[in-house]
Amino acid sequence: MEHHHEARRLQVNGIVQGVGFRPFVYQLALRLGLKGEVANTSSGVSIHIEGPADRLRAFEADLAGKAPPLAHIVEVISRPEIIKSFSDFRITASRGGAAMATLISPDAAVCADCLREMFDPADRRYRYPFINCTNCGPRYTIIDDIPYDRPKTSMRHFTMCAACQAEYDDPLDRRFHAQPNACPVCGPRVGLWDARRREMGPGDPIAAAAELIRQGQIVAVKGLGGFHLAADALNAAAVARLRQRKLREEKPFAVMSPDLDAIRAYAVVEPDDETLLRSIQRPIVLLRKNETGRLAEEVAPRNPCVGAMLPYTPLHHLLLAHGFAALVMTSGNLSEEPIAIDNDDAFDRLAGIADYFLVHDRDIYLRSDDSVVRRAAGETRFLRRSRGYVPVPVFLKHALPPILACGAELKSTVCITKGDQAFISQHIGDLENLSTYEFFQKTVGHLQRILGVRPEVIACDLHPDYLSTRWADEQEAIPKIRVQHHHAHIVSGMAEHRLEGAVIGVACDGTGYGPDGTVWGGEVLVADAEGFERAAHLACVPMPGSAAAIKEPWRMAVSYLNDAFGADLWGLDLLVLRAAGPDKVRLMLEMAAKRLNSPLTSSLGRLFDGVAAIAGLRSRVTYEGQAAMELEMAAAEETESVYDYAWEEGAPCRILPAPIIRGVAADVGKGLGVPAISAKFHNTLVRMFSDLCESIRRQCGLGRVVLSGGVFQNARLLTGLIPALAARGFEVYSHRQVPANDGGIALGQALIAAESIAHKA
Repeated sequence: MEHHHEARRLQVNGIVQGVGFRPFVYQLALRLGLKGEVANTSSGVSIHIEGPADRLRAFEADLAGKAPPLAHIVEVISRPEIIKSFSDFRITASRGGAAMATLISPDAAVCADCLREMFDPADRRYRYPFINCTNCGPRYTIIDDIPYDRPKTSMRHFTMCAACQAEYDDPLDRRFHAQPNACPVCGPRVGLWDARRREMGPGDPIAAAAELIRQGQIVAVKGLGGFHLAADALNAAAVARLRQRKLREEKPFAVMSPDLDAIRAYAVVEPDDETLLRSIQRPIVLLRKNETGRLAEEVAPRNPCVGAMLPYTPLHHLLLAHGFAALVMTSGNLSEEPIAIDNDDAFDRLAGIADYFLVHDRDIYLRSDDSVVRRAAGETRFLRRSRGYVPVPVFLKHALPPILACGAELKSTVCITKGDQAFISQHIGDLENLSTYEFFQKTVGHLQRILGVRPEVIACDLHPDYLSTRWADEQEAIPKIRVQHHHAHIVSGMAEHRLEGAVIGVACDGTGYGPDGTVWGGEVLVADAEGFERAAHLACVPMPGSAAAIKEPWRMAVSYLNDAFGADLWGLDLLVLRAAGPDKVRLMLEMAAKRLNSPLTSSLGRLFDGVAAIAGLRSRVTYEGQAAMELEMAAAEETESVYDYAWEEGAPCRILPAPIIRGVAADVGKGLGVPAISAKFHNTLVRMFSDLCESIRRQCGLGRVVLSGGVFQNARLLTGLIPALAARGFEVYSHRQVPANDGGIALGQALIAAESIAHKA
């Protein structure tokens, strides 16, 4: 067998370009004494390999088992090939092709090898802020097209020097075909400028920026997927000034620290948190603050948690090496706008916020905000899935036709399906202004280009006024399928877990357009990808002032109190009513009674708002979901008490909020604190939804429950409901690959649209 030669053609699909896969193949072939060639193609990596049969088998086994750290092999297609009698093994030029099926690697944090070189005074890249290799560095944010080669990235403007070119051409070098490869002689450069676009004097711009931050200045720092606004997180005045300029009153800022010990000085880091913080994705990890209180209170006011991350670019490491315990590193934008990525755009938009700008001349092709995760109910949960994770796809149970799903409005993402893969875009933001809408359009075009997909169908939300829906309507040549918001939530959870057939879906959030014209958000559905029935929902109450009721939870408190007490509301001694005053309360009641700008809502998110306001926690909010988040974080750990709850049987059942509201109001009257009230409210929801799912199971026989919607970002609720349902014998499924909020809804839209196409065929 040793002398029986064969040849094989291997097609490797997955994340195999720009991750050192070809030099890995080259070195593997040399070690086994095999001949042939390897090339990048628009459909992955193609390998012709020939030699003794037993060595070919060993080659194929090691190909998948010992791949580089950033590679993700989806499949290896192997077929016999004619022996071509190669004299050696070689890496050949990339090949184009009609089909673009390769997967692009996400951006990856700078690796340990590069960091060692960067801090080595004897190395030629000493303190070079753009050091990278095939195991780390920018990928998705600098790619214009595939195959992933330097001329199709933003590095095409930089010609490698002889030393860099030699590394790039050497298959045995760690930088072989590392497309962003560069050094101080030939690569991108960093500079420090003031807000008037005047470059600062000679010297080390990073050291100068660090000194300015130490003095309390705000510096816009160009990173991997966009600009950050940086300030000393221990300097209360600087952080307060950043809040004022950024128009961000209370929403927490993320912080970046040089190492885990620095993070442990202000936050509790569990082993799973450490794994996330150290991962190559380097997300922001939501952690509970410890008792030392080293951070300025203005970083995360009235919040027991803080979002922390470790540095992920060489520039970050160099900046933090100047002795900082923590820097605020918040998105470089005004509130509600997309993060700035272009130098000129940053100067234009951030000049009123940043005092100085630490910029470089390597273009960012596509913005990508930092990803945000937290540990809850034993799993990692995405609050925002973006840099470091996109564009890794969700792998589906079956191949789908090419579909573009447009998502919703808040926390927008889009999704494109290709075969059995669903590619969900990076975080786009809230589609409420022109700049975000333009980013949405650019993201759609970019994904279609790098995936080589022309969608046959566009899926969008039922809501006629969402900008994503309006954009879909403008694409006249492509059929549209409108998808109900909460149906999409449940099917997105099903898609993650490759579930087929009907499930009980608990879909709870703040807002979703209902087919009956009301605002849904506290829904229990019996659903599959083909359709759904509304099995139960929170009974509707008016939202006085519509969107104003979201920003002012006291309005929802009045609505729920009126629903629970009627005219007896006026006899209640509650801070929320006293603070509003009788005239405003009366106005809210009149608006609700006349349905004047007061749509009906079944939203659990609005019930959270109402309870938070009645409990005296929060009457007004400065960012979406603030009241609900603060209510969750305030919950006491020890109580197991619940409020009364009830529902009216029917098709669908109506869950009555009145018993819960009466219980909350009674506890407030007794002087019970917010922690106990919050705990009882959460416990009630766990017990109530468990009982409701049990009741529905008796009717339809379903034993699987999918939890989805923004409310299930609530760790207290998720941690309680999953085991409560499991104890009753349910199989419980929740989100792990995409956010439970609207950042994951495009995935569900795509699968529902595919099922609709199949049903019509």
